[in-house]
Amino acid sequence: MTLTKTRLPAQNLTPAIDIQQIASCMAAPYPDDLSFIGQQRARIAIDFSLGMDLQGYNLYVMGEAALGRFTLVKDKLTAHSKTRKTPLEWLYVNNFDDHREPIAICLASGESKIFSDDIDSLIDEIIDTFPAAFDNPGYQRKKKSIDTAFNTKYDHAIDSVEEKALTQDVVLFEDNGVISFAPLVKGKQLDETEFAALSDELRQHFFALIAGLEDDLNEALIELPRWKRESSEKLRELKRATAEQAIKPLLKELEHKYATQIGILKYLKELRKELIDAVLEWLADESEDKNEDLDKKAMLADYFAPNLIVGFKEGDPAPVVYEPNPTFGNVFGKVEYSSQQGSVVTSYRSIQAGALHKANGGYLIMDAEKVMANPQVWDGLKLSLKARHIKNDLPAQESSLGGSFTLRPQLIPLDVKIVLLGSRDLYYLMQEYDDEFNEFFRVLADFEYFIPDSDKFRYQFITRVQEHVNKNLKSDLTQEAMAKLLYFSYRQAEHQSKLSARFADVLELVNEAHYYTRQDECDMIEAHHIDEALDGKQYRTGQISENMLDDIKEGHTLIDTQGQAVGKVNGLTVLHIGDTSFGSPARITATVYAGSDGVLDIEREAELGKAIHSKGVMLLTGYLGNKYAQEFTLSLSANIAIEQSYGFIDGDSASLAELCALISAITSFPINQSLALTGSINQHGEVQAIGGVNEKIEGFFKLCKIRGLTGSQGVIIPKSNRVNLVLNPEVCQAVELGKFHIYAVATVDEALEILMDRKAGELSEKGMYAEDTVNYAALERLSCIADIVNGSDDE
Repeated sequence: MTLTKTRLPAQNLTPAIDIQQIASCMAAPYPDDLSFIGQQRARIAIDFSLGMDLQGYNLYVMGEAALGRFTLVKDKLTAHSKTRKTPLEWLYVNNFDDHREPIAICLASGESKIFSDDIDSLIDEIIDTFPAAFDNPGYQRKKKSIDTAFNTKYDHAIDSVEEKALTQDVVLFEDNGVISFAPLVKGKQLDETEFAALSDELRQHFFALIAGLEDDLNEALIELPRWKRESSEKLRELKRATAEQAIKPLLKELEHKYATQIGILKYLKELRKELIDAVLEWLADESEDKNEDLDKKAMLADYFAPNLIVGFKEGDPAPVVYEPNPTFGNVFGKVEYSSQQGSVVTSYRSIQAGALHKANGGYLIMDAEKVMANPQVWDGLKLSLKARHIKNDLPAQESSLGGSFTLRPQLIPLDVKIVLLGSRDLYYLMQEYDDEFNEFFRVLADFEYFIPDSDKFRYQFITRVQEHVNKNLKSDLTQEAMAKLLYFSYRQAEHQSKLSARFADVLELVNEAHYYTRQDECDMIEAHHIDEALDGKQYRTGQISENMLDDIKEGHTLIDTQGQAVGKVNGLTVLHIGDTSFGSPARITATVYAGSDGVLDIEREAELGKAIHSKGVMLLTGYLGNKYAQEFTLSLSANIAIEQSYGFIDGDSASLAELCALISAITSFPINQSLALTGSINQHGEVQAIGGVNEKIEGFFKLCKIRGLTGSQGVIIPKSNRVNLVLNPEVCQAVELGKFHIYAVATVDEALEILMDRKAGELSEKGMYAEDTVNYAALERLSCIADIVNGSDDE
């Protein structure tokens, strides 16, 4: 009766998928806006965060990858950004008082580009104006006047000395800019040869005269440096006045244009003096080759042109920025450096915008794990959010540059909503270890793993798949293929009434199925293409599972699928390797003998069993004591092992199989080896749900199929796992034909009755079990062991 009561019919092994409903959904027109599937809780949280403009209401989006976190967040932010005004633009200009501290200026959208173009035009006009402005007749006349005044003083001094020299028969002459004296004899200037022919007395006379005249010349020209300095100063003032006169109308137009922009007006005021100095230094050479204009323009631009950090067009929505690599420089901006003559130099023009600059006035999305992996980024982000300014000191760069020239740009106010995408574990870890985390991220958007199965969500599922196939793959798919995709989603969710929230996996499967569609030169994705895609992935990633199955087939791993044995049972395990999961049977054995060591878990003793598995084994002692040892001391020595297991084991899903093997060893009743079982238990003998039930069943079915289905083989699962059954069609067909069986049990006794083909037994009113029952035999054997270990009352 237990077999009949617990055996599941084939229709209960997979969710019912209505082809007619799929057909009607596929025939319906697309909605104008294909809404995201499910995640209502996350939607409400995101809307709440976006609606809160107060500080600290940033958003942490929690969930695994492929749940559609980024897609939903991006769609929500993009829609909400259209309701916000276009942010201000920011640019940096040179601080002429301190070049280390560039000045930040904000402008309305589109104005920064106009201002940059105006400065660029101003530079072009400056280059066109100079040095041509110094060719002006008025300038040349004034310059000539200054030169004439200097020359007049110089000539007057020379003439006075020359007149005196002539009176003394000495002539003054200038050769290559050097003033010299020569003697005159009878009106003729003597050369060196003629001078040497004179008598010594006459030569000494001329030497004395020339020495005196040289002293007179020095005395006459003693004011020459002052004359030269005064002339140079007057010339510089003339050049400055000329430059200022030429530059003034050029700046006047800009000052009038930006009369309402205080920051720009202040910059233009400072610019006037600096432009004059630059013109006098770089553009005052009248003989300059015009081919150098481009170099001069670059020099002027590097010194005067604004550095646009972030700009927008008029009417743009608020920015939505995703930063995939949140390094310090990528988030907070950076300053580029160059090497000149062995020195590292930079300027305000080398300041580069970071993600915070680009997202300022809007939204910034980042991966939480990558942000937390860099403590400088996380600390800088908290500091920026707290101060409401974008952090701009760059510790990593400054430490690497030593004492080189660095910048301290003026801080830019911060108005941004931060969205972090991260895992559940990281969220709770940050809450525990960082007291400021909750201060800045007060809103949690928790993405669920499942989507409730309803007409609405199935319709959304179908239309989203159709949209992807039509737009991205330029193809279509059949109703049967869509049914396969729904089945795949149920399977991913491991539930008959829930779809998986990992919609990205569904699209990935469609993409792979399209590959096989093109291989067959078909126009539509059909059901068998979906199967081929699933089989293809299984084949590509299934080498380990096939190797394990081969080991069982070849007898290297001992697993029986027929016959009976005492203290041996087929347990079911599931292995997760990479992105694949597969089930594999494992032999569980138990031995019992007189002693007081209790139930020994060999896996734990060998340090292969992890905490949850060890807990499951410990529960066995509680069950045995509660079930049988109410009137005597529970004394026994037992060993339990998962045979031929050489890796770490975790989870308590083997505790039901371990208990059945232990009771078989206690009672010496054999267990049917054509059955395998999985499930966890509590101390009261109730069988509890486990994970991976589909993979476990299919793993044992695959082994039985290879060895030949006898009609007696099957799997025992917890009754509470019935809703998790989404088995493949091959297993369902075998169950329908009676070649394989699935039993769902609620208690340990039901499992024992199926495994041992005898009644488990129930306590009578007198507190006794009927003879020839499993529980009676277990009670008697445990009582006997207790007498052996502790001594009987008679003894």
